[in-house]
Amino acid sequence: MNWQERISVKPDVCHGKVCIAGTRIMVTVILDNLAEGRSEAEILHSYPTLKPEDIRAAIYYASDLASGRVVTLPEAG
Repeated sequence: MNWQERISVKPDVCHGKVCIAGTRIMVTVILDNLAEGRSEAEILHSYPTLKPEDIRAAIYYASDLASGRVVTLPEAG
């Protein structure tokens, strides 16, 4: 999937935060909902302008960001 087609950043929309293209729904809102355990169906119900592809684009975006970073985790113990 080419997430760049579904995600945009515009200075005059949501203070320049990363959003689903053509909406004011920030990618972080989608990711936060997923992190809370909400299903795709619940998210789509809460945000009727979203499409399933938008949710996948948000995940791909986050994956691309995460793959470029080094994350240090505390030792389990």
